[in-house]
Amino acid sequence: MSIELHENVCDEKVFSKIYKKYSKDLYNFLYYKYGHSLDPMDKMQEAFIKLLSNCKNVSPDKAKSFLFKIAKNMMLNAIKHRKVILKYRELKPKEYTHESPEFLLEHKQFLQRYQQALSMLTEDQRVAFLLNKVEKKKHAEIAEILGVTQKAVENRIYTAYNKLKSILEGFR
Repeated sequence: MSIELHENVCDEKVFSKIYKKYSKDLYNFLYYKYGHSLDPMDKMQEAFIKLLSNCKNVSPDKAKSFLFKIAKNMMLNAIKHRKVILKYRELKPKEYTHESPEFLLEHKQFLQRYQQALSMLTEDQRVAFLLNKVEKKKHAEIAEILGVTQKAVENRIYTAYNKLKSILEGFR
């Protein structure tokens, strides 16, 4: 125990030991929780870089919680950044259209209601539903990504679909 008090994360051997012990678990956590699109490997490595830069302030027994918290916050920041990008992305309008102004207005309103309805789903339901319907992943792939059974994925997608159907009229 007295040896642990003198260990320092700045020590190369201690840092290497921490990296070997937690890097795979941290990567898996980020991958399962947030998917591949947000580069979980990069976030995992950035978390270890932050640990190294704060090595004097973090004891070896607190390193795991520090890493997971930093990595999770980086992922959440990346998600927020994506939302900002999507919100302010401007598509250049075509100079002509075959749709009537009423149709375009109804379409825009439906998309707003759809986004609002998606936000009413639980995180598990929304993730499974969007992976299936938007990214066209099969139930087995989604189960592998989320670390749950295929039945759980089917249940989440079915429940999400039913909720969306009850909230949105004309949803198919």
